[in-house]
Amino acid sequence: MRGKCLNMVHKLAKEDERIVFLGSDLGFGTLKQFREELPERFIMEGINEAHAIGMAAGLAFDGRIVYVNTIATFLTRRSYEQVALDLCLHKANVRLIGNGGGMVYAPLGSTHLAIEDIAIMRALPNMAIVAVADAEEMERLMPQTVDWQGPLYIRLAKGYDPIVSDPAIPFVLGKGMEIQRGADVLLVATGVTLGPAKEAAKLLAETGVSCGILHMHTVKPFDTALFLDMAQGVRAVISVEEHTILGGLGSAVAEILAETPFARQPRFKRLGIPDVFPDKYGTQNQLMARYGIDTETIVGTAKALLA
Repeated sequence: MRGKCLNMVHKLAKEDERIVFLGSDLGFGTLKQFREELPERFIMEGINEAHAIGMAAGLAFDGRIVYVNTIATFLTRRSYEQVALDLCLHKANVRLIGNGGGMVYAPLGSTHLAIEDIAIMRALPNMAIVAVADAEEMERLMPQTVDWQGPLYIRLAKGYDPIVSDPAIPFVLGKGMEIQRGADVLLVATGVTLGPAKEAAKLLAETGVSCGILHMHTVKPFDTALFLDMAQGVRAVISVEEHTILGGLGSAVAEILAETPFARQPRFKRLGIPDVFPDKYGTQNQLMARYGIDTETIVGTAKALLA
């Protein structure tokens, strides 16, 4: 997914002279061809993320469309004030590409885990947030980011993620994606959790449970109209995210459920990381299983809510 995203930035830059790439402490050779072909629009900043955001804002004020790429925790934690004041306050056309959203960097421990990045960015006015499911969906996203108005946070998974998206379903930045309708349970997923949600829906269907699946690749702005349309009449709603349950997708869903009068209020459960710093080392999948961000937990939660 990361490779596809960065290669798309290069491709788009060759087509649009407004596009500039700004990297911070990237691996040696990253976007080597971009650097060689468009050196005047390729900037490699050091380990100084706050400065990189200020530089990106200045370029945007001069009419450029800037793509900034570094590790997600550094983009969201280290440079938060600059993101808020330089980008969001001025609606600057800067796209923040955060490597390793969620628990991708599990072997490195809690310092590198972006488990609250969506919540952090969601709190900022004018900031949009998107987390696609796989590399093919990333390819459908990137051309739409060029003319998006205002700042945008693009959350990247690790790459080599299973392809679970369907090209037949239209991908529109800023809108939710209806994967399938269901009468009993609505599963709301974002990013790589679409895969476990689809698997869980298949297993539940074998037991007679009808599941709808809503892929909220765009967490903000949240497609409230589509969510409410798909939630009407179901008995339970489950949000699934590789993120803390505080302030992210689950919180967005909970806020809407709490403020909407339903004829029959659906039961609701957030699946994600609890209010902790993950305290174990391992792989991304191992930590996701530890916190119940997996197919088995989705199935068990759905059955419990319907019981």
